[in-house]
Amino acid sequence: MKLNLQELTEKVRALAVETGSFIRQERSRFSRERVEKKHAHDYVSYVDKESERRIVACLRELLPEAGFIVEEGSAGFSGEPYCWVVDPLDGTTNFIHDNAPYCVSIALRDREEILIGVVYEICRDECFWTCKGDSSYRNGEPVHVSDVDCADNAFLALGLPYDADAYRPVFRKLVDGVYGKVAGTRVVGAAAAEMCYVACGRFDARVEALLGPWDIAAGILIVQNAGGRVTDFCGGDSYEQGSQVVASNGKIHDFLLKILAGS
Repeated sequence: MKLNLQELTEKVRALAVETGSFIRQERSRFSRERVEKKHAHDYVSYVDKESERRIVACLRELLPEAGFIVEEGSAGFSGEPYCWVVDPLDGTTNFIHDNAPYCVSIALRDREEILIGVVYEICRDECFWTCKGDSSYRNGEPVHVSDVDCADNAFLALGLPYDADAYRPVFRKLVDGVYGKVAGTRVVGAAAAEMCYVACGRFDARVEALLGPWDIAAGILIVQNAGGRVTDFCGGDSYEQGSQVVASNGKIHDFLLKILAGS
């Protein structure tokens, strides 16, 4: 079956924006009393769960032959030819504390590659999207990664995953390698949104590990189709599951890989 990726992307964009509108409305009357704790410092709310339910229901109608990899586990993957990879609310901790950004992230992949990436950043009302063979867009305008090619001028995003003990040595290495050597660093707290910020040049790179595939699937294709580069910490291609992800404009990528390698 040959998919019309552009038509499908348009429908996914509409779904992401619609879901984002629901999340925005719920934020205006949100109660922390309805927050659940999944793991240490890792939270989920009724808004995450209801957003995922709505997204899954709509995507099932759009492409019945696709399975799902979703953060809150409301649907599954059983070897279908296509797979939706969904984070219904990336940046839940930001959302809980009424702090930007947070977003909806939806990707479609087949057995070989990511085909569609859509991220709706709710706080800025920005929808980023792309599909295989196309450019990346923000609210209808093409976006491209930055041209910064000197580490001294680079503006970086560093993620802090929930598994603090496992990631602490890596984060220390990163901070030691970039602090005082780049224009600035930020910890923003929403991987999908931050990868889109790399795609449109707001950040020159983003580094994190121990993520889920739903955090990064859409952002990977959006960065790549905006002219950027995505690798694991060794410069390889084992990044799609989220265990190690470096997303950059390509020009400062090797600088970061050297820091991660400890050289």
